[in-house]
Amino acid sequence: MSSEKKIDISKNSAIKFVILLGIVSLFADMTYEAARSITGPYLSILGASALTVGFVAGFGELIGYAFRLVSGYFSDKTGKYWFITFIGYFINLLAVPLIALAGHWWIAAGLMVAERFGKALRVPPRDAMLSHATFETGHGWGFGLHEAMDQIGAMLGPLIVAAVLYFKGGYKVSFAILLIPALLALTTLILAKILYPNPRDLEVKTPVIKDTMLPNVFWLYLIAIALIAAGYADFPLIAYHFQKISLISSVWIPIFYAVAMGVDAIAALILGRLFDKIGISIMILVSLISAFFAPLVFMGNFTLALVGIILWGIGMGAQESVMRAAVANMVSADKRGSAYGIFGAGYGVFWFLGSTLMGYLYDISLISLIVFSVLVQLASIPLFIYISRKI
Repeated sequence: MSSEKKIDISKNSAIKFVILLGIVSLFADMTYEAARSITGPYLSILGASALTVGFVAGFGELIGYAFRLVSGYFSDKTGKYWFITFIGYFINLLAVPLIALAGHWWIAAGLMVAERFGKALRVPPRDAMLSHATFETGHGWGFGLHEAMDQIGAMLGPLIVAAVLYFKGGYKVSFAILLIPALLALTTLILAKILYPNPRDLEVKTPVIKDTMLPNVFWLYLIAIALIAAGYADFPLIAYHFQKISLISSVWIPIFYAVAMGVDAIAALILGRLFDKIGISIMILVSLISAFFAPLVFMGNFTLALVGIILWGIGMGAQESVMRAAVANMVSADKRGSAYGIFGAGYGVFWFLGSTLMGYLYDISLISLIVFSVLVQLASIPLFIYISRKI
């Protein structure tokens, strides 16, 4: 009886920890995803070209993922998961309202890259801490729950921006008002640290693995994820397209992004639960569905573009829940900070290369952009099939 009670207490504590970090992510995403929904048009207004928008978005993601390699390594090496997480969130969140002060596109671009750098610092140690808690809840469900809360914020943020634009507040006011959720996120993070100073304790009976090498299946998985990253158009380029052809008004652009984030939240919960039941094979179906967002978004009318955004949101939900959960299943607890860092770095490098190429292709031929996006994503499916059989 006492053993069962201990397990129940551990599971309850784990769920509370996931929810606390979920609240942090809710306010954090409300901050930087709101900004992300208007960075494309804002850079355009400041004089940036489509290639520049694609490059800035891709380079930001490159920084936001490549530096996770360093952050993950030092998280495991020093054990200072909370400290690195705090530094990362501080930079990540406070760079956003400062964009309101930018008078040139290159200053705004620099702050956007700084925001991604902050995210790079805090994601590996945060995900490593989450992986300990989700040991009890199920990795898929735990990461899915965290992502769902994350995306509630990502949905609310763009709606706040849409309201500001509707009432003629402008882009600068939109960025400035995001200081409020940024401060709420940092406050909640402090509370989480006070209540859970040692999240590693939430994962019980973890075996000690003497092998210092990451498993081969992890590297195959990384290749599959890299293909998806390369073919996934970032939203700033999509928003740039919407504004350039006047498909939808400036007010509707953040609303479209909010729809995508809402779909992301629902998809993360459903796909996370399915991952716990059937494993990585769920990515085969997701990749097949989400790969076709590009023709709908870049060639469709208002309705088809909205459908494309929904497919885009489904893919993002999988990337932020199932893909992260799978790493926890493949790698031992003592190597997860490094594994998440390597995972993030590989993902970011190919996101950068893909985003830059798609920004270039946009100026030359939309058909070329669409063909590249669809085929590269579909190329991941054979690898997912092989990995699911291997596991």
